[in-house]
Amino acid sequence: MLIELLTAAGTEAAPQNQFGFMEAMEQGGVIAWAIFGVLVIMSVGSFYILITKLLEQNKVMRQYKETRSAFWRANTIDDGAKKLDSNSAWRQLADDAVLAKDEVSKMSDDVEAHDWLHGSMARSESAIMAKLNGGLPFLASVGATSPFVGLLGTVIGIYRALINIGLAGSASIDKVAGPVGEALIMTAIGLLVAVPAVLAYNWLQSRNRRIQAMLSGFSTELLANISSNGAVKPKLAAAAPASKTAARPAATTAKPATAAGSASTAASTTRPKP
Repeated sequence: MLIELLTAAGTEAAPQNQFGFMEAMEQGGVIAWAIFGVLVIMSVGSFYILITKLLEQNKVMRQYKETRSAFWRANTIDDGAKKLDSNSAWRQLADDAVLAKDEVSKMSDDVEAHDWLHGSMARSESAIMAKLNGGLPFLASVGATSPFVGLLGTVIGIYRALINIGLAGSASIDKVAGPVGEALIMTAIGLLVAVPAVLAYNWLQSRNRRIQAMLSGFSTELLANISSNGAVKPKLAAAAPASKTAARPAATTAKPATAAGSASTAASTTRPKP
C-alpha cells in the first residue's frame, strides 16, 4: 500500500514537458510556421531536383556506352544516328552534325566549313548542358539562403524571449525557454536544409563535368569523320582471331616428327657402304 501511494504521488508530481517542438512552434505563431513552411519547401525541392537530375545523368552515361558500341559500326553518320534513341543527347549531337554538314554544302566557298561545323557542334553541346544544369541554381540558392532563413526565425525567437523578460521583470526559465527553444530549432532546421543542398549541388556539378567531357569527345569524333568524308573513325575494340591460336598446337606437334626424320636421314648417310 505504501509503494502504491508513493507511486501515485510521484505520478501526480511529475512535471509536463511544455518546451517541445510543437509547443515552441505554437508560441512562435504565424511567423514561426511561415518560416518553417519555407524551409520545408526548400528541402522538398532540393531532394526532388537531386533525384530527377541523378536519373537524367545516369541515362546519359548509360546511352554513351551504347553509342560507342553501335554508332560507329554503321557505314555513315546518318545510319548510325538511326540506331540511337530519338530522345538521347547523343542522337541530338549526331542530328546536328548531319544538319551542319548539309548546310555547309549549300554555302559559298567563302565560308570556312570547319568553323561552321565546329560552331554548330559547340551550340549543340551548350544546349544539352543547359538542360542538364537546369535546377542546379535552385540547389545553390537553397544552400546559400536556408541558413539565413533559419537565422530569421532565430532572431524572432530571441526577440520574443526579450519581450517576455521585459514583461515579467525577471529572466525566469519559464519565460525564456520557449522562445529560445524556438530560435534554436529554426537554426537547426536551416542547417539541415542547407547541408544536403550544397552536397547535392557539388556532386551533380562534378558529374555534369564528366558528361561535358564525353560530349566534347563525341563532337570531336563527329567533326573528324565529317571533315575526312567518313575516313576517320574511332578505333573499336575487336576480338582476337581464333585461327592463329588454333594453328599453334599443330605446329608444335609437328616438330618431333621433323626431328625424327632428320635423325634417320643422318643415320643412312653415315652407314658404311659394302
